[in-house]
Amino acid sequence: MNGEQPEPKPGTNAESILSFLAAHSEQAFTQSEIADATDVTSGSVGPTLVRLRERGRVDHRGTYWRISDHTKSTEAAVSHGSAVAASHEDEAFEYGDWQDHAVDPREERRSE
Repeated sequence: MNGEQPEPKPGTNAESILSFLAAHSEQAFTQSEIADATDVTSGSVGPTLVRLRERGRVDHRGTYWRISDHTKSTEAAVSHGSAVAASHEDEAFEYGDWQDHAVDPREERRSE
């Protein structure tokens, strides 16, 4: 799994909390505010936040919780990558054009 934490499964407490915090990434919230804003029961918010903090997904200071800077930067990178891919979606890819410029690694080894 190369050290990265998997995304929480849809419909889980972790996914609900992360989605809420990501949508309000410039703010921090108390556990009761998170419970009020999500469908997560107040008794489950605390343990879920602790697990998310252990995985580096949320930050905690005093009584406030927020999405971690790492999670925000990862989401920004994914969003940027998706936008770049979408901007190239209409470009036709011609295998023959690519093949004309491709380097055959077998040829490289023979010349060494």
